[in-house]
Amino acid sequence: MSEFRIISRHAGTVLVGQLAVMAFGVTDTIVAGRYSETSLAALSVGTAIFISVFVALMGVLQALLPVWAELQGAQRFSEVGRSWRQALYLCAITVVLGMAMLLWPGPLLRWAQVPEALQGEVKSYLQVLAAALMPALVFRMYSTLNQSLGRPLLVTWLQIGSLAVKVPLSIWFAFGGLGLSPHGAVGCAWATLVVNYLMLGVALWMLRTRVMYRPYEIWKRLEKPDWQRIREFARLGIPGGLAIMVEVTSFTLMALFIARQGVIAAASHQIASNVTAVLYMMPLSMGIATSSRVSFWLGAGDAQRARAAIRTGFRMVLVASGILAGLTFVAREGIASVYAGNPAVVALASGMLAWVAIYHLADATQALCVFLLRCYRVTLAPLVVYCVLLWGMGLAGGYLLSYQGFGSYAPQPTPATFWAASAVALALTALIFVVLLWRAVQQGRPAQAA
Repeated sequence: MSEFRIISRHAGTVLVGQLAVMAFGVTDTIVAGRYSETSLAALSVGTAIFISVFVALMGVLQALLPVWAELQGAQRFSEVGRSWRQALYLCAITVVLGMAMLLWPGPLLRWAQVPEALQGEVKSYLQVLAAALMPALVFRMYSTLNQSLGRPLLVTWLQIGSLAVKVPLSIWFAFGGLGLSPHGAVGCAWATLVVNYLMLGVALWMLRTRVMYRPYEIWKRLEKPDWQRIREFARLGIPGGLAIMVEVTSFTLMALFIARQGVIAAASHQIASNVTAVLYMMPLSMGIATSSRVSFWLGAGDAQRARAAIRTGFRMVLVASGILAGLTFVAREGIASVYAGNPAVVALASGMLAWVAIYHLADATQALCVFLLRCYRVTLAPLVVYCVLLWGMGLAGGYLLSYQGFGSYAPQPTPATFWAASAVALALTALIFVVLLWRAVQQGRPAQAA
């Protein structure tokens, strides 16, 4: 089977599952928007904080994909299981850190000057999601394991099935009924909690019973912590997780700064950021699939086929991102109207979606590069680039243009200034990452995973 067919089949399977997960957020955004503008604004701020925390911790664990894919390519199957068990210790550390940040968000909310009227609902929303963090991260480990083995189908079926549970639960918990009082945005968080535990339970059952996992001996007794290996995981995962955190917070933190512009602006930004996240699922899926193949061939000692997989992945991402960006630009008003019924929200959001289309073109390229750079153990340089450009030029630049002005440019307190600055910053990021990847490939493959 050709690399194109293998990568496209793997990416397509991951994409379906990721879109099902993204439908969680889309459902919550629509439900909260129909419940009230205030709930939608609270969801916008709460989601920004949760996503900032979750993706950073998820990135630490997801960065282990090339390690397990290399072991698979080298046919060291039992080592995959031992490595996965050792990663559980790292997962436990991330859970503790994440719960602490979600349970005490007060200082961040005050620093961002989130209106007092929103803070109560935001805190309640995050408290529920703190309880949902552990199953979400352990399930992410299960998902990453399957992706590294080139077997993402079981994860996708689980994600699709969970969506069928999530949608009615979000509606019920938000609006109430059948003896349950309405909870607005907090009700959406309770639905997420229930679904996360259901997904984890089924995943663990499959790990225990499916024949495909037997060669990896995953259910052997848990060894004592191998701190040398855990440190190796951390050296790979922490820069990767921080890089993802900077990338995502470069626009999720916009929600906190935009919140001071009022409910209409915050609700409109939530729509734009949600569409951006949905579009990101394509390059995310392509990055997972392509990096899995590249690491497999590096583990098998075939650098030429690894380079061929990289070229295939780039061609697919460039074509797909161009199509998606064009569709978003043309249909931006219709997309905004699906999320909200308030004409003011729809008008402001449709304007931001034009910038989202431009943002996606750069986002798709840089996302693929980040996954491929991890295959060559290049994680620190992307983190530095993200900090300088996405936080420095994108987020700080948007804040400057919105609230302080620049030279003869008067302040323009609108969400569009944040999106414009971020789109330019991300385009420069993508260009630098392409150069970094080219240099990494020329220098050769990393040391094989231990």
